[in-house]
Amino acid sequence: MSGGGGGGGCSVRAIWILTPHDTVAFSRRFAVVEKRWRAAWEVEGDGEGGRGAWTPPLPADHEVAAAFAERRRREGTARGSGILTRLSSVGSDSWVDDPVTRHVVSLSIDKEEGDGFMLWPVVLQKRGGYYVLVLPLVDPQSFRAYENLFKRSDCGSSAKENGNLSSILLNLPCITGAFMVAHVIGDIITGDIAEPEVIVSSGPSVSGLLDSLTGSIGISARPKPIAAPVAAPTASVSSPAGAAQSESLKGGVRPFDKDLLRNFIIGSMPFGTPQDLNYANVTSIRATGVSADPLPTDQKQPAWKPYLYKGRQRILFSSLETINAALYDRDDVPDFLSVSGQVTCRAELEGLPDVSLPLTGLKAAHVEVSSFHHCVQASEPTNNKQTLVFQPPLGNFVLMHYQAPCNIDPPVKGFYQLSMVSENEGAFLFKLKLMEGYKSPFIMEFCMITMPFPQRRVASYDGNPSIGTVSMTEHSIEWRIVSSGRGLSGRSIEATFPGTVRFVPRTTQRANSSYRSVSSTVYAEDSDSEQDNVKNAANLDDYIMEKMNKDLQAVDLEEPLSWQAYNYAKVSFKIIGGTLSGLLIDPRSVNIYPYVKAPAEYSMQASSGDYILWNTLGRCPTAALPREF
Repeated sequence: MSGGGGGGGCSVRAIWILTPHDTVAFSRRFAVVEKRWRAAWEVEGDGEGGRGAWTPPLPADHEVAAAFAERRRREGTARGSGILTRLSSVGSDSWVDDPVTRHVVSLSIDKEEGDGFMLWPVVLQKRGGYYVLVLPLVDPQSFRAYENLFKRSDCGSSAKENGNLSSILLNLPCITGAFMVAHVIGDIITGDIAEPEVIVSSGPSVSGLLDSLTGSIGISARPKPIAAPVAAPTASVSSPAGAAQSESLKGGVRPFDKDLLRNFIIGSMPFGTPQDLNYANVTSIRATGVSADPLPTDQKQPAWKPYLYKGRQRILFSSLETINAALYDRDDVPDFLSVSGQVTCRAELEGLPDVSLPLTGLKAAHVEVSSFHHCVQASEPTNNKQTLVFQPPLGNFVLMHYQAPCNIDPPVKGFYQLSMVSENEGAFLFKLKLMEGYKSPFIMEFCMITMPFPQRRVASYDGNPSIGTVSMTEHSIEWRIVSSGRGLSGRSIEATFPGTVRFVPRTTQRANSSYRSVSSTVYAEDSDSEQDNVKNAANLDDYIMEKMNKDLQAVDLEEPLSWQAYNYAKVSFKIIGGTLSGLLIDPRSVNIYPYVKAPAEYSMQASSGDYILWNTLGRCPTAALPREF
């Protein structure tokens, strides 16, 4: 990555990390990029806008904190999502009336000794309670285009017109780069810097035999996740003990290792231009340096492979899929099923070989969206097949992401019913089928059903399931149908669970007024009486959660579980041995050039995401007639 503005690549002028209490926890400025910013304005001269050759310097940390705090107050509730309301003011992000301004914001810097100025575009990301702000370098023309846009009397423009915010940002690749920088910084301060998971069988030649012999009774050679070796011990993300930690904990956020972050920035984006944002690569370079092994004269070592691998050669692929589902068990409400997946890879190969990999089943899988690792060159899909050629980096990496419908029956299907029989007691019934139509090598390793009751405390339950065990928490009942270590393979089962649940009686008087829809309140014009309550809301999510916790009341017995409060049961499971989408990799078709004898292994795993069984007796998002209990 090099350059900035409307040309190509990304350069960063400054980075700030702010706490929820509007103080700067970390900052970094890049003098080389700032010099380029000033030089661009000097070339621009006294053109349109009347700025002249002078540009204000980067603000101090306390000025950024004050400007961000003012923006949080000014852009509260719906305006924090870029939505225009009658309280939006000229020169504010919501005046542009574009949801993009929730993530690409502007800051108004006030100066005591002179006129203030604006910082734009500031890429904003909230992680772990902190606010990560990244200010990339843009050209003067794009900066002036935004200035004109957010001061227009027509409050911006529609998406169909030229000169809108989206058209400005599309010409700025630095925005994408700034989001990448903000994302990896967020991973570091939250400690979420682990490499993607790659699954490998404990014995590639033996597991197939074991699975064929014992698959009928649900026993198999289990695949296990592996992690790439680290060149040196990774520094801890937790903060040192003592006063600093106590001070941070008072602020309600987890402290982070500033030296670790500072060293990463120095290694990953020297002089403000991101070169390699892979945390494992940067850490390895700092620990071992760039490989000194001689390379063939006709090959160039890529940035994502700072040193070369030595040892036993092999290449591993894993398909990791997540299925999201909403099952209603109603004729007039269609079920929703969607699969999102990724293919992860780990190539333990010496030198700098090219790997060729064919993807099959594209038409059958109906792949809708896919993105590839930057080392991948992908051919155009033809005849239900697509070829990927890549020079793999070290360690585990995500080769591609994709989305597709579920091309086989849901792994868990059936219905869930819950009806209140008194003020503090409800009767429920589950009738489910697991793994119907799934044959070996599909194995369900784990399956659990959770009935959540976030607004009521569970006192007790009665009922015996046909299979599995049941446990209770303060606000839920958990039915573990398939336990880890006792997988379900080669057959389907039916599971039923009738019972009753009793809640702790309420100690406060219920409100007589019915619940008001949060969404309609949020997107209506902000009333003056609401401003004191929502002025500190950072974005729409915070405001919605605040309103739900404050206003969600119990309703009449006839509709006791309304508006999604307890209207569903959540399903959690893990399946190995196949894909739900139908997208497959044939490890025998993997080619490596120059040729080396390196076995290719392929494993598949699917798990539940938001997998919901809606209560057929309650009120679903789509109006429908309930069935008899």
